[in-house]
Amino acid sequence: MDKKISIAVVIVAVAFSVYTLTLPSDPIPLPEPNFNSRNDSVEILAENLDKPRSIAVSENRIFVTEKDGSIIVVENDVQLESPLVTLRSADVFDGGLLGIALHPNFVENHYIYVFLTYEENDTLWNKILRITESKNKLQDAETIFDKIPGSSFTNGGFIKFGPDNKLYVGTGATSDSSHLPQDLDSLSGKILRINDDGSIPEDNPFSNSPVYSLGHRNPQGMTWDDDGNLYVAEFGPEKNDEINLILAGKNYGWPEQECSGNENFENAVLCYDPSIEPGGILFYSGDKFDFEFPFIMASMRASNVSVGVIE
Repeated sequence: MDKKISIAVVIVAVAFSVYTLTLPSDPIPLPEPNFNSRNDSVEILAENLDKPRSIAVSENRIFVTEKDGSIIVVENDVQLESPLVTLRSADVFDGGLLGIALHPNFVENHYIYVFLTYEENDTLWNKILRITESKNKLQDAETIFDKIPGSSFTNGGFIKFGPDNKLYVGTGATSDSSHLPQDLDSLSGKILRINDDGSIPEDNPFSNSPVYSLGHRNPQGMTWDDDGNLYVAEFGPEKNDEINLILAGKNYGWPEQECSGNENFENAVLCYDPSIEPGGILFYSGDKFDFEFPFIMASMRASNVSVGVIE
């Protein structure tokens, strides 16, 4: 990870927290904020953003989604006056223009992928758009995956290309009591895996299905370690936020299980009680920060950097 990625995390108005990967039976308490800490390597690249949700970085540019529908561009450390595009998004609490990802071959094809909540006939849905840009202007936009059930509060919405060049999508449950995360025929409460054109990979764990794993509540971040293992952060209802190691075809329990306790489901590798509201996560491999351990998590409640021992 280079300096721009490290700085860009500041744009989304969340602070870093680094935590131990522990068993769910030993939940980690909310860390105390350290308001006196400073880091001279952090600088402000964009200001006055309107509810920023996700970022994507390519060489000299940073793309930022705003919940209300705009994609803001920072080029050569300068915030551009005009957004790349402004999309019509649903005006709901935890929906709108959410995740963003750049195609692995973005430098040549200029494909940007976004996750958008919209309303149709009084029903909320989510879809994935593939945007083609040129010189920070919209050239084309097409829907490549649609009719992911939407919600006012739990849409998930984080998207990212994996080491296999497939697009992974975290979708939320439509309500806390919904059975849909346990229904393989529903796209709610899932980690989806699709090709860059929206089609279904032949090697997905369920035949003719985009579902990669099920039983999720509200995925908010995903990352891969150096060994190719996929981790996902997700909100619990009021506590029991989770970090999960995602395995193809496995069930992570929601709403039947929170964190652990049922042998029919996969246990979380880390559980938070009280809630810490985890956001983006990553395994840091750069040299700009001297972190003792590489697992980084952005929290909507924490405001300091904490270091733990990975066991």
